[in-house]
Formats: sequence, C-alpha cells, structure tokens
Amino acid sequence: MRRREFVTLLGGAVAAWPLASHAQQKASPVIGYLHFATPDYTPAAGAFLQGLRETGFVDGQNVELEYRWAAGQYDRLAAMAADLVARKVDLIAAFGPPPARAAKSATSTIPIVFEVGNDAVEAGLVESLARPGGNATGLSILFTQLTSKRLELLCDLLPQARTIALLVNPNSPTAEPSIRGAQEAARAKGVQLSILTAGTETEIDAAFAAFVSLQADGLIIAADPFFDTRREQLVAPAAHRKVPTIYFEREFATNGGLISYGTSLSAVYRQMGIFAGRILKGEKPADLPVEQPTKFELVINLKTARALDLGVPSHLLFTADEVIE
Repeated sequence: MRRREFVTLLGGAVAAWPLASHAQQKASPVIGYLHFATPDYTPAAGAFLQGLRETGFVDGQNVELEYRWAAGQYDRLAAMAADLVARKVDLIAAFGPPPARAAKSATSTIPIVFEVGNDAVEAGLVESLARPGGNATGLSILFTQLTSKRLELLCDLLPQARTIALLVNPNSPTAEPSIRGAQEAARAKGVQLSILTAGTETEIDAAFAAFVSLQADGLIIAADPFFDTRREQLVAPAAHRKVPTIYFEREFATNGGLISYGTSLSAVYRQMGIFAGRILKGEKPADLPVEQPTKFELVINLKTARALDLGVPSHLLFTADEVIE
C-alpha cells in the first residue's frame, strides 16, 4: 500500500471515530409528562423541572420531555398513556388520579411517578405506601382526606352555620371518601350536611342554584381534578351568589375564592421531579416509599371575606400561611 493511500485511509478512520462513538452513546432519557389539564395550568411544569435539576437532569440537555395534556377530557388519557408506552419513554410522570390510573393500566414495566389526592393503595397504584412493590411510586397528597378539616375551617368562619353543602364529582373515585370525611366532621360539629353533585360544566351552574334553594350556609368544593380545571367557574358563581366557599388549592383563593386548605402543589411537583431523577439514575419505584405531605397551606382572601360581610376570626388569620388583602 502506498504511503499516501495509508494516510488517507487512516485519516478517514480517525474522522469516523467521533461518529462511531456518538452512535454508541445512549440518547437522553425521555419522560412522558401526562397531565389532566392544559399547558397553562398552575402550577406549571417548571416545579417538576426544578426537581429534575436538583438530581442532575436538565430538560433539553440530558433529559427530554414528551408532554401530553388531556384538557380535562379524561377519556383521552388511556390513548395518551398508550402512545407514551409505544414511544418507549423511560418514565411516565402522571399528574392526578385519572392520569395515574391510565399510566398504570398502560404499562407494568415503565416506571411511573404519580401524585394523587386520594389513597394510592385504595386506588390500586401500589401494594403499600412503605413498599410500593411495582413500577409506580410518588406522592399521596391527602386532598380527599382533608375534606373533614375543610368543613371544620368553614364552620370556624361561620359559627352560626346550621347546614353545610359539599359539592362532589359523582364520576370520580374521590367522591365517596370526600363524602365520608365530610359526614364525620359534620356530626362532630353538629351541622347538617347536604350533598351536591356536578360532573359537567352545566351541572356546576345547576349545583350553585341548588345551593341557594337549600338555604345552606356554606359550601365545600371536594378535591377533584375536574373541579381543578374549572377554577374560574367555581369562584365566579360563589362571588355572584355570595356563597362562603372553601376550596382545596391556594390557586382558588388567589383567584378570588374565600379560603383554601391543602397541599402546596408546587412543592409536590418538585418532589415528583426528584423522584423521577432518582429513578432515572437507577433506583427502582418498588423500593421508593410513597410520600405524604406533612405541611398544608391555609390561604384566606380578606377582600372576598369583606365582600361577603364576613369577619375572619383572629386565630385563623394568625395561623394562615397567606392572607390576601
């Protein structure tokens, strides 16, 4: 072989080395982001991405996200989850009970990180909180279990109340446990409990009309993803009809609702990101205990209280995490 030909061949081989090396490198892991709402939902995905960054994963650099938004149409979730599985994502982050159930039904092998407002064991997502035992883990944020506490807080605001109404989504698995919790709290507080139902936008309007005919004193909005996608539609009629209402997320109160009590979703989304990062680094969902929050946010909108001619007890103002003037 002539020297020139050898040099040319060698040069070609050297030039090919980076290409061969690149081809052997594993592509960035892909996370399927399966959410019940829309891209403008608050809290945004940024909290989840923050948790990922804390474990060393940066979106667009060493991890990619595939977003799927159901826009409140839960019948789309099964197809969305199946699509993510077909695309062979490395992990599915499922936000809310409907996405979590859809993801769990779609795969028994791809890791799932979830957040659910009800009991994760009762929902069939894990074998136990301490030992999930399958391909899913995450956070059980106790939104449903806090229904009784919301009734107590509403009664503190309305000491003369005789009847409290609870609005539930009859199509949701959160309805029954929410009703049970409210019934127990109502008996303890000595008030009557009336149940209102709404599973569509039209039924929400009808529920507020029914509240007026019941002559109830206050309203609890049960924690449910459907209601979470209808924040404005739940806050506006409460203001218009002067209905003292307690909600399950601070975003309701910051948008004009009277009072809210629940877990910080931003903190929950961040922790989901941390869980996802740990799993991408090699930990197994079966070995990561499901977490439950230890701190809950009480937010009071004083402007709304004044519009309702309500005085807020000083002990509530003192213990509130946020008071909106």
